[in-house]
Amino acid sequence: MQIKTKAVVISSIKYGEADLIAKCFTEEKGLVSYILKGIRKSKRGKLRMSMFQQLSLLEIETFHKDNKSLQYLKEVRVFHPYQSLQSNVYKSTMVMFLAEVLKSCIQEEEKNEALFKFLEESFVYLDEAESIKNFHLHFVVKLTQFLGFYPDSHSIAFPYFDMLNGIFQLKEYNSYSFNNANSELLKELMNYSEYSEANQIKLNQDRRKSFLDFMMLYYELHLQGFRKPKSLEILQQIF
Repeated sequence: MQIKTKAVVISSIKYGEADLIAKCFTEEKGLVSYILKGIRKSKRGKLRMSMFQQLSLLEIETFHKDNKSLQYLKEVRVFHPYQSLQSNVYKSTMVMFLAEVLKSCIQEEEKNEALFKFLEESFVYLDEAESIKNFHLHFVVKLTQFLGFYPDSHSIAFPYFDMLNGIFQLKEYNSYSFNNANSELLKELMNYSEYSEANQIKLNQDRRKSFLDFMMLYYELHLQGFRKPKSLEILQQIF
Protein backbone atom coordinates (compact mmCIF):
# COMPACT_ATOMS: atom_id res chain seq x y z
CA MET A 1 0.00 0.00 0.00
CA GLN A 2 1.46 3.33 -1.06
CA ILE A 3 0.98 6.08 1.50
CA LYS A 4 2.15 9.65 2.00
CA THR A 5 2.36 10.90 5.56
CA LYS A 6 4.10 13.31 7.89
CA ALA A 7 6.65 11.86 10.31
CA VAL A 8 8.86 12.91 13.19
CA VAL A 9 12.21 11.14 13.57
CA ILE A 10 12.54 9.61 17.04
CA SER A 11 15.90 7.88 16.64
CA SER A 12 18.29 6.47 14.06
CA ILE A 13 21.01 3.83 14.36
CA LYS A 14 23.75 2.70 12.02
CA TYR A 15 23.19 -0.70 10.46
CA GLY A 16 25.86 -2.65 8.62
CA GLU A 17 28.51 -0.72 6.73
CA ALA A 18 26.35 1.83 4.95
CA ASP A 19 22.75 1.56 6.08
CA LEU A 20 20.66 3.40 8.65
CA ILE A 21 17.53 2.35 10.52
CA ALA A 22 15.31 5.30 11.41
CA LYS A 23 12.45 4.97 13.88
CA CYS A 24 9.75 7.52 13.09
CA PHE A 25 6.39 8.40 14.57
CA THR A 26 4.11 8.92 11.58
CA GLU A 27 0.77 10.64 11.34
CA GLU A 28 -0.86 7.77 9.40
CA LYS A 29 0.77 4.61 10.75
CA GLY A 30 2.08 5.48 14.20
CA LEU A 31 5.54 4.18 15.08
CA VAL A 32 7.39 2.75 12.07
CA SER A 33 11.00 1.69 11.47
CA TYR A 34 12.55 2.39 8.07
CA ILE A 35 15.74 0.93 6.63
CA LEU A 36 17.74 3.33 4.49
CA LYS A 37 20.05 1.37 2.24
CA GLY A 38 23.47 2.87 1.49
CA ILE A 39 22.57 6.29 2.89
CA ARG A 40 25.79 6.59 4.92
CA LYS A 41 27.98 6.31 1.83
CA SER A 42 25.80 7.83 -0.86
CA LYS A 43 26.56 11.45 -1.78
CA ARG A 44 24.21 11.81 -4.72
CA GLY A 45 21.05 10.04 -3.56
CA LYS A 46 17.76 11.72 -2.74
CA LEU A 47 18.02 10.65 0.89
CA ARG A 48 20.58 12.36 3.10
CA MET A 49 21.74 11.64 6.64
CA SER A 50 20.87 15.19 7.71
CA MET A 51 17.18 14.47 7.07
CA PHE A 52 17.12 11.88 9.83
CA GLN A 53 18.43 13.85 12.79
CA GLN A 54 16.43 13.52 15.99
CA LEU A 55 13.00 15.19 15.89
CA SER A 56 13.28 16.17 12.22
CA LEU A 57 9.85 16.79 10.69
CA LEU A 58 9.46 14.95 7.41
CA GLU A 59 6.93 14.22 4.74
CA ILE A 60 7.48 10.70 3.45
CA GLU A 61 6.13 8.47 0.72
CA THR A 62 6.41 4.72 1.20
CA PHE A 63 5.09 1.36 0.04
CA HIS A 64 3.85 0.21 3.43
CA LYS A 65 3.46 -3.50 4.22
CA ASP A 66 1.77 -4.21 7.55
CA ASN A 67 3.52 -7.55 8.01
CA LYS A 68 7.03 -6.09 7.71
CA SER A 69 9.09 -4.90 10.70
CA LEU A 70 11.25 -2.68 8.46
CA GLN A 71 9.76 -0.48 5.76
CA TYR A 72 11.35 1.17 2.71
CA LEU A 73 11.06 4.84 1.82
CA LYS A 74 10.32 6.01 -1.69
CA GLU A 75 10.44 9.79 -1.25
CA VAL A 76 11.39 12.06 1.66
CA ARG A 77 11.32 15.80 2.15
CA VAL A 78 11.76 17.99 5.20
CA PHE A 79 8.45 19.83 5.52
CA HIS A 80 9.67 22.15 8.30
CA PRO A 81 13.40 22.92 8.04
CA TYR A 82 14.58 23.85 11.52
CA GLN A 83 16.36 27.18 11.90
CA SER A 84 17.93 26.68 15.32
CA LEU A 85 16.89 23.34 16.81
CA GLN A 86 20.01 21.46 15.77
CA SER A 87 22.50 24.33 15.67
CA ASN A 88 21.77 25.99 19.03
CA VAL A 89 23.61 24.05 21.75
CA TYR A 90 20.88 24.66 24.33
CA LYS A 91 18.11 23.52 22.02
CA SER A 92 20.08 20.55 20.66
CA THR A 93 20.67 19.34 24.22
CA MET A 94 16.94 19.60 24.88
CA VAL A 95 16.24 17.74 21.62
CA MET A 96 18.49 14.89 22.75
CA PHE A 97 16.56 14.61 26.01
CA LEU A 98 13.09 14.86 24.45
CA ALA A 99 13.94 12.25 21.82
CA GLU A 100 15.05 9.84 24.55
CA VAL A 101 11.83 10.40 26.46
CA LEU A 102 9.76 9.73 23.35
CA LYS A 103 11.76 6.63 22.49
CA SER A 104 10.85 5.16 25.88
CA CYS A 105 7.24 6.35 25.80
CA ILE A 106 6.08 5.54 22.28
CA GLN A 107 6.25 1.79 21.79
CA GLU A 108 2.96 0.82 20.19
CA GLU A 109 2.61 0.76 16.42
CA GLU A 110 -0.70 2.54 16.23
CA LYS A 111 -2.04 5.72 14.71
CA ASN A 112 -2.47 8.70 17.05
CA GLU A 113 -3.14 11.89 15.14
CA ALA A 114 -3.58 13.99 18.28
CA LEU A 115 -0.17 12.97 19.60
CA PHE A 116 1.45 13.65 16.25
CA LYS A 117 -0.10 17.12 16.07
CA PHE A 118 1.10 17.85 19.60
CA LEU A 119 4.67 16.81 18.74
CA GLU A 120 4.72 18.77 15.49
CA GLU A 121 3.44 21.98 17.08
CA SER A 122 5.73 21.60 20.10
CA PHE A 123 8.90 21.19 18.06
CA VAL A 124 8.06 24.04 15.69
CA TYR A 125 7.54 26.25 18.76
CA LEU A 126 10.83 25.10 20.28
CA ASP A 127 12.64 25.89 17.03
CA GLU A 128 11.20 29.40 16.81
CA ALA A 129 11.20 30.41 20.50
CA GLU A 130 13.91 32.69 21.87
CA SER A 131 13.58 31.63 25.50
CA ILE A 132 13.08 27.93 26.24
CA LYS A 133 14.19 27.56 29.86
CA ASN A 134 10.94 25.92 31.05
CA PHE A 135 9.90 24.25 27.79
CA HIS A 136 10.98 20.72 28.75
CA LEU A 137 9.15 20.94 32.07
CA HIS A 138 5.89 21.91 30.42
CA PHE A 139 6.39 19.38 27.62
CA VAL A 140 6.70 16.35 29.91
CA VAL A 141 3.53 17.43 31.74
CA LYS A 142 1.54 17.98 28.53
CA LEU A 143 2.80 14.73 27.00
CA THR A 144 1.08 12.69 29.72
CA GLN A 145 -2.28 13.70 28.22
CA PHE A 146 -1.50 11.51 25.20
CA LEU A 147 0.06 8.66 27.17
CA GLY A 148 -2.91 8.05 29.44
CA PHE A 149 -1.74 9.29 32.84
CA TYR A 150 -2.38 13.02 32.89
CA PRO A 151 -3.00 14.11 36.51
CA ASP A 152 -6.67 14.40 37.43
CA SER A 153 -7.51 18.09 37.25
CA HIS A 154 -10.81 17.64 39.12
CA SER A 155 -8.92 17.15 42.38
CA ILE A 156 -6.35 19.88 41.80
CA ALA A 157 -7.47 21.91 44.82
CA PHE A 158 -6.13 19.26 47.22
CA PRO A 159 -2.54 19.65 48.48
CA TYR A 160 -1.05 16.15 48.06
CA PHE A 161 -0.23 14.69 44.66
CA ASP A 162 -0.53 10.90 44.66
CA MET A 163 1.83 9.72 41.93
CA LEU A 164 0.59 6.14 41.94
CA ASN A 165 -2.98 7.13 41.06
CA GLY A 166 -2.32 10.44 39.31
CA ILE A 167 -4.67 12.38 41.57
CA PHE A 168 -4.49 15.18 44.11
CA GLN A 169 -5.63 14.25 47.61
CA LEU A 170 -6.38 15.89 50.93
CA LYS A 171 -4.00 13.66 52.92
CA GLU A 172 -0.88 11.58 52.45
CA TYR A 173 -2.04 8.03 51.67
CA ASN A 174 1.19 6.38 50.49
CA SER A 175 4.94 6.95 50.09
CA TYR A 176 4.35 8.46 46.66
CA SER A 177 2.09 11.25 47.92
CA PHE A 178 3.79 14.65 47.83
CA ASN A 179 2.83 18.04 49.16
CA ASN A 180 5.83 20.16 48.18
CA ALA A 181 7.10 22.72 45.70
CA ASN A 182 7.04 20.14 42.90
CA SER A 183 3.38 19.28 43.34
CA GLU A 184 2.59 23.02 43.37
CA LEU A 185 4.59 23.59 40.18
CA LEU A 186 2.78 20.68 38.56
CA LYS A 187 -0.54 22.38 39.31
CA GLU A 188 0.73 25.64 37.85
CA LEU A 189 1.93 23.99 34.63
CA MET A 190 -1.36 22.12 34.27
CA ASN A 191 -3.15 25.46 34.27
CA TYR A 192 -1.16 26.73 31.28
CA SER A 193 -1.99 25.70 27.74
CA GLU A 194 0.80 27.66 26.03
CA TYR A 195 4.54 27.14 26.37
CA SER A 196 5.02 30.90 26.44
CA GLU A 197 2.97 31.08 29.65
CA ALA A 198 5.09 28.46 31.38
CA ASN A 199 8.21 30.32 30.38
CA GLN A 200 7.18 33.22 32.62
CA ILE A 201 7.56 31.11 35.75
CA LYS A 202 10.72 32.12 37.59
CA LEU A 203 12.73 29.02 38.50
CA ASN A 204 16.37 28.48 39.29
CA GLN A 205 18.43 25.51 38.12
CA ASP A 206 17.88 23.51 41.31
CA ARG A 207 14.10 23.90 41.05
CA ARG A 208 14.07 22.76 37.43
CA LYS A 209 16.25 19.78 38.29
CA SER A 210 14.05 18.78 41.21
CA PHE A 211 10.83 19.03 39.18
CA LEU A 212 12.23 17.09 36.24
CA ASP A 213 13.38 14.29 38.56
CA PHE A 214 9.88 14.38 40.06
CA MET A 215 8.27 13.95 36.63
CA MET A 216 10.68 11.22 35.54
CA LEU A 217 9.67 9.24 38.63
CA TYR A 218 6.02 9.76 37.66
CA TYR A 219 6.80 8.38 34.18
CA GLU A 220 8.61 5.37 35.65
CA LEU A 221 5.61 4.54 37.81
CA HIS A 222 3.17 4.62 34.90
CA LEU A 223 5.13 3.36 31.90
CA GLN A 224 6.44 -0.17 31.92
CA GLY A 225 10.04 -0.24 30.77
CA PHE A 226 10.51 3.53 30.99
CA ARG A 227 14.10 4.41 31.74
CA LYS A 228 15.43 7.73 32.93
CA PRO A 229 17.13 9.31 29.89
CA LYS A 230 20.92 9.19 29.82
CA SER A 231 20.93 12.80 28.62
CA LEU A 232 19.03 13.99 31.70
CA GLU A 233 22.18 14.84 33.64
CA ILE A 234 23.62 16.85 30.74
CA LEU A 235 20.34 18.73 30.32
CA GLN A 236 20.22 19.60 34.01
CA GLN A 237 23.75 20.99 33.90
CA ILE A 238 22.61 23.51 31.27
CA PHE A 239 19.12 24.40 32.51
